[in-house]
Amino acid sequence: MAQNPFENARALIFGAGRNIGRAVALEFARRGAAVAVADIDLAGAEETAQLIIGAGGKAVAIRCDVTDDDAVTSASSHAIDQLGEIDIVMNNAGVLHSGNPEDIPTAEWQRTINCNLMGCVRANNVFMPRMIARGRGHIVNTASVAGLYPYAIPRIAYAASKAAIISMSENLALYLEPLGVRVSCLCPGPTMTTMLQGMKVFTPDAVMRGPGGELKVISQEALAVTLADGMRDGRILIPTHGESFDTIRQRGDDPDGFVRAKIAAFAAGDSGLPPHWLLEEGPKITN
Repeated sequence: MAQNPFENARALIFGAGRNIGRAVALEFARRGAAVAVADIDLAGAEETAQLIIGAGGKAVAIRCDVTDDDAVTSASSHAIDQLGEIDIVMNNAGVLHSGNPEDIPTAEWQRTINCNLMGCVRANNVFMPRMIARGRGHIVNTASVAGLYPYAIPRIAYAASKAAIISMSENLALYLEPLGVRVSCLCPGPTMTTMLQGMKVFTPDAVMRGPGGELKVISQEALAVTLADGMRDGRILIPTHGESFDTIRQRGDDPDGFVRAKIAAFAAGDSGLPPHWLLEEGPKITN
């Protein structure tokens, strides 16, 4: 059994007020970490922290807007003051939209990149120098299977931001791991969340596309276990669905053919969505 990297560790998770971030915070705490829960929704962050404390763990809630440089710096300082030097920082805050590409305004591209990608950059720029100086630490960036291969037509700015996060994470690993700082990139596939409830819609009748009907929908709790196990095992790219790598290999064999096959599949009515995409109470599956 690999050593537990969470025991007595201090973690700061941005975007942990609900959904994936909350599940990960609870899993990190279950494995022995003290957790600073940061979110733009302070009430959500406080609820996550109380769940951890109620289970016997240590947690603190912090309000943070990851699109603001000063807010990220302040939240990071507050986490350090409350818990001590941070061993694990996870960048999980993100926004989502739906719409045909021609209907997505420039401002939405800017909003998506500013939150999803630059939110990671802001936090990493705070913690990289500290972790390099200590010769240890772990940076975790949340991407998506949508950044691994093309399918997410109505979420094109989101997909582009997640592809950028994957590239950034892999390149950071090249630089940081020889310096003792580990890097992991979480790539969720279809996961049961409520994220779709708050997304901006620019094309009401945009057709939702998915990563492949063969990918089963997983729970947030299962995702959190997969991430924590992957971090424990020293993995850099951590997809929640192993089938994603099979798809990447297919794409690598014939990139143009892969895209054209997707075009043909969509034209034939294969949306790529997992079964039961729409539940009685509405759509609940992201990535």
